[in-house]
Amino acid sequence: MINNEQKIYSYIGLAMRAGKVVSGDDTTLKELKKGKISLVIVADDASENTKKLFKDKSSYRKINQIYFSTKVELGLAIGKAPRAVIGIKDKSLASKIIELM
Repeated sequence: MINNEQKIYSYIGLAMRAGKVVSGDDTTLKELKKGKISLVIVADDASENTKKLFKDKSSYRKINQIYFSTKVELGLAIGKAPRAVIGIKDKSLASKIIELM
């Protein structure tokens, strides 16, 4: 049986293939400021500074933000090196992920 965590990884992968994912602190922050992101996912093992930065920026812009997984697993989910932060641009995929949390 597929659990919610696995489903979330599938949605992240799907969003990546659709070109709806931005990753890494700088890129995610830039897109967040432009208002192009529907969901910010921060790794549980990201630094406290990173967590605070994205929590503040997300809540200021009323954008959902969740803590999920590890940097290594977030990186694997999008086929890249470890990532502390990824942003989902697609609204419907973002709301699916939020539902599963």
